[in-house]
Amino acid sequence: MIEMSDPFEHTREMFHMPQGVIYLNGNSLGPLPQRAPAAMTRVARDEWGEMLITGWNKAGWMAQPVAVGDRLGRLIGAEPGHVVLGETLSIKVYQALAAALELRPERRVILSDTGNFPSDVYMAEGLIRSLDRGHELRVVAPEDVESAITDEVAVVMLTDVDYRSARRHNMWAITAKAHAAGALTIWDLAHSAGAVDVHLASAKADFAVGCTYKYLNGGPGAPAFIYVAPRHIAEVSPALSGWLGHADPFAFDPSYRAGTGIERMRVGTPPILALAALEAALDIWEDVDMQALYSASTRLSQAFIKGIEAACPDLTLASPREPELRGSHVSFEFEHGYGAMQACIAEGVIGDFRAPDIMRFGITPLYLNDDDIARAVEIIARVINEGLWDRPEYKTRAKVT
Repeated sequence: MIEMSDPFEHTREMFHMPQGVIYLNGNSLGPLPQRAPAAMTRVARDEWGEMLITGWNKAGWMAQPVAVGDRLGRLIGAEPGHVVLGETLSIKVYQALAAALELRPERRVILSDTGNFPSDVYMAEGLIRSLDRGHELRVVAPEDVESAITDEVAVVMLTDVDYRSARRHNMWAITAKAHAAGALTIWDLAHSAGAVDVHLASAKADFAVGCTYKYLNGGPGAPAFIYVAPRHIAEVSPALSGWLGHADPFAFDPSYRAGTGIERMRVGTPPILALAALEAALDIWEDVDMQALYSASTRLSQAFIKGIEAACPDLTLASPREPELRGSHVSFEFEHGYGAMQACIAEGVIGDFRAPDIMRFGITPLYLNDDDIARAVEIIARVINEGLWDRPEYKTRAKVT
């Protein structure tokens, strides 16, 4: 049962959850905040509908990417004025990597690891081809990152929390090692922001990027963010010199002049309706302490691991057992993982699958409690132990897994 002292009892009422569903997939797409539809309706009806184009001034649309960036920045330990929203995560990875390489023009190695999200690697490969200056993408095992940081490395580009296993890097140690070697760091916080306690400023991170549709619950296609440390922002030269990153966009100069501060990392027109949904989601975070959230997440995750291991001997833990080495999702390996996950979803427990054999479950106290975890364990155990996954309808792969 839920204890009266539960600090997240009130946040569970702030989400819409379909009847009979235990949602363990907020690490892919957060659920709908109750206030998001009304927020989007208000912006569409009262601002877009009544103000038309004057909404850019009257409703403050143009300032939203930085204003919302400051709200989000509090959750990742960023300095005010150094986070901006816009575009997709892949675009923000490209921006950060291009800027970092230009700050280290004499070096040619981009260091990453095998746990990095593939899209980040794809963007690096594409940038290397475009630059055509002899850069090398060097990929090592996660545990070998620190020893691979040499004076050849320009940028260390890592995902803080591994999207498959939830293995978490030591941001402080790796950043310190990179700086000692003269390299810069880029941290992808896609599976960290809103899930674990992140301290970009105190860790002295150089750049960070992330999305807002996972643990931050901004909705499908919600805009991504980029962080640039204060010591770099005046030097950063935007590779994607979009018109809203210009010093004076409405002067319509024939040539680009970078704006001041984090504004220079803006590219295109802000997605106002999407930002309305994200702001409604961020309202939930106003009274949330990230350390308390991560502590509660750890407790629920440990209970989930213990329950699954006791009830499902055919599943093998693929996440670090030590909570301090893990993000806020838990992964198990199972030979028939895809079918098993489809069966779990059919039975009301929604997680997701990652090739080749990972069943992945996101754990967040914002809308999950002990009863949810216990019930999820029961359902997953029945799916596995009774072979419910072994049905033809669960074996056909959909486009999204």
